Amino acid sequence: MRFKLTLKVLSDGLKCSIPINYHYELSAAIYKILASSDVAYAEWLHDNGFNCDTKRFKLFTFSDLVIPRYELDRDRGRMNIMSSEIYWYLGFLPEKSTKQFIKGLFQEQTFRLCDKDSGVDFRITDVEILPGMPEGAEVFTTLSPVCVSMRQGPGPSVYLSPESPYYKTGLLVGLLARYKAFFGKEYEGEVYCDFKVLDNPRSVLLKIKAGTPQQTFVRGYRYRFALRLPEPLMWIAYESGLGEKGSLGFGMFK
Repeated sequence: MRFKLTLKVLSDGLKCSIPINYHYELSAAIYKILASSDVAYAEWLHDNGFNCDTKRFKLFTFSDLVIPRYELDRDRGRMNIMSSEIYWYLGFLPEKSTKQFIKGLFQEQTFRLCDKDSGVDFRITDVEILPGMPEGAEVFTTLSPVCVSMRQGPGPSVYLSPESPYYKTGLLVGLLARYKAFFGKEYEGEVYCDFKVLDNPRSVLLKIKAGTPQQTFVRGYRYRFALRLPEPLMWIAYESGLGEKGSLGFGMFK
């Protein structure tokens, strides 16, 4: 189920500056809002999620912030917000994400998006329930970067470009695993994944937990693409994102 959130900027106009790498902080805001209503559910979602063999899936995703007017200060790693309202899209797959639960939980919530250098306060003034994916849709655009990785030997995983011959397989393997995690059984239908990038993919290297000992980097790609999947797997992709790390704000598309 998908939602469009309208965020009112509460901070003073001279102090409307957030870190360029804000995805981890947005993810933390979601957990905090969930915990404000149901501590046990938020803790379970954070600590466990849905299990598939040795993997755990949070099964939600979110978009980049849609900011009508802003300017980047790359020297300071800041994004200066120049709009009084911005927009944010969320997609939830867990069964508890009924429209009543999410709309009532997020409506009129306030949260602060910040790091040690600057931050902005927001109020969620509207929560709009969005329709499902249009029937027959096959051409899409990313709303947040798509991350696909592959482990090669004992070293760390390698982030794949959409041009990689293994990229499509990575997308499909991830969707099959999330299907099993959500439904508690293997997918038994026809399996195929027709995927094609329709423009020049833009690489994005995002800093996670910036300025802490746990700081790490995740690479994803933004692009326009064509995709055909079996209906159950397309539903999984549309509601919880493509690729990996959806709960950190990767893989949402429209």
